[in-house]
Amino acid sequence: MIFEVWAPRATSIELSLPDSRRPLRRRDNGWWSVEAPEAGHGTDYRYFVDGQGPYPDPRSRRQPEGIFGPSRVYDHARFTWSDHAWTGRDLRGSIIYELHVGTFTADGTFVAALDRLDHLVELGVDFVELMPVAPVPGGRNWGYDGVDLYAVNETYGGPDGLKEFVDGCHRAGLGVILDVVYNHLGPSGNFLHPFGPYFSGHAGSFWGEAVNLDGPDSDEVRRYFIGNALQWLRDYHIDGLRLDAVHALHDRRAVHLLAELAAEVDALACSVGRPLTLIAESDLNDPRMITPLEAGGLGMTAQWNDDVHHALHTAVSGERHGYYADFASMEALAKALTNGFVHDGGYSSFRGRSHGAPPRGIPGYRMVCCLQNHDQVGNRPAGDRLPMTALKLGAGLLLTSPFTPMLFMGEEWGARTPFPFFTDHVEAALREGEAERRAREFEGFGYDWIAPDPSDEDTFLRAKLEWSELKDEEHWSLLCWYRDLIALRKALPELTDPRMDRVRVEFDEAARWLKVHRSSLCVMVNFCPDSVTLTVPMGAVLLASDEGVTAGRDWIRLPGQTLVIYRSEMNP
Repeated sequence: MIFEVWAPRATSIELSLPDSRRPLRRRDNGWWSVEAPEAGHGTDYRYFVDGQGPYPDPRSRRQPEGIFGPSRVYDHARFTWSDHAWTGRDLRGSIIYELHVGTFTADGTFVAALDRLDHLVELGVDFVELMPVAPVPGGRNWGYDGVDLYAVNETYGGPDGLKEFVDGCHRAGLGVILDVVYNHLGPSGNFLHPFGPYFSGHAGSFWGEAVNLDGPDSDEVRRYFIGNALQWLRDYHIDGLRLDAVHALHDRRAVHLLAELAAEVDALACSVGRPLTLIAESDLNDPRMITPLEAGGLGMTAQWNDDVHHALHTAVSGERHGYYADFASMEALAKALTNGFVHDGGYSSFRGRSHGAPPRGIPGYRMVCCLQNHDQVGNRPAGDRLPMTALKLGAGLLLTSPFTPMLFMGEEWGARTPFPFFTDHVEAALREGEAERRAREFEGFGYDWIAPDPSDEDTFLRAKLEWSELKDEEHWSLLCWYRDLIALRKALPELTDPRMDRVRVEFDEAARWLKVHRSSLCVMVNFCPDSVTLTVPMGAVLLASDEGVTAGRDWIRLPGQTLVIYRSEMNP
């Protein structure tokens, strides 16, 4: 077996095997290599760099003893796949379900998550999106403190566990999207520094040092991250990647890392014969992000759209603090539902400047929108979720929108379990300072930041879904509402039509009602606690409605905080 590692500024590299150490030979472009015929699948190894170490392999495929332990040789070819008939899944017309492996089930493993796939199939979603699975400090973490990016968290089940999960999802007809983090590495167990200039030396965000994408020796740094993306899609049969916080990727090159990645992934899709999806988390509101490469864009398939979330959240919750202030009107909600971006070049009070650009001609499916996700729940001090009524109204608008809807685990039944931020840092300084760092990150958000200790194991345990809640009639009723909405979306082409210029919205700011017209369909929402009577076309047929709704020949009376969907005999 040949061991290879990139270390352009090192003067010596040694490979440490269980029974021997041997020097590597320098090759071109900063690469070193050595042959070890006795090593193979299952062999533990580490590296010494200029006599310092031992360190895990930057491209370690497995870390069986965690981030401070040795790397282990892992042969992808030893896993037997059963998804040979899987031809992939297109994002267009699909619904995504985001989950955190450690809290989705009581056991918190890939195997345990497989036992809940029937629930997702019956719900009607098309993709499962996993929060990051790279190795992290300790036994519990959101995943954004990941290091050893080519490996899989052993707590969840390691590389074979992830493959078994993907294989099971494909058998069930579900695609898999993996959340990956390329804008920083975690603060604990990050051993890339000794090997080379992987980082720029500048703070990229609250989460860590910025990655070196455009400085000296950055060619191989870029290949490190692109190679990682291709590994998940090729060797783990993943169907798409969600790229964390791409606005924190500082790249001044003529060809941005994202465009380079998009081209590589497109080539891989041609090779494997199935669609591969790239979804960027971006707060830039820049249409170039989701404009195809051939049209001069960055080539992302889609991006997370926070503007739609914020507009929905303020409408159903009444919250107006922090950045929600810009989204508090029915006008903002109407713009979100017809334009995607509320901030499309106008003034953003939270940022104190103009922001964004108009998404002209961008189809709605390129915007992944949600009512809740890990950020919007977990970045609240207590990690609290929306109440039942808010979910019912918000889901009615989200699942009938021209966008790609995404649900957050447990949302579909109104889970009462919180999802606060949690970590398990080994170093005392990181453990003790985590709560303070989180408080600083959210200064100016309008919160009195009183949050549970991220390091307390109970914070993590309380985040685990309580599946027994489904036995409660109220939770079951909401689940049925979500199932019915998803079934309606899949049955009626008007609801998956991504052309935003075909969405028309009427609203009354003072009375707080809103109508969304999708061809001959109309979604009517009363956000006010008081009843409202609204006109409808003669002969309108109710397709879905809350209890207590009454209707005449040309009118509908909606009790407070209710939603109906109807079809008219002709286009409105």
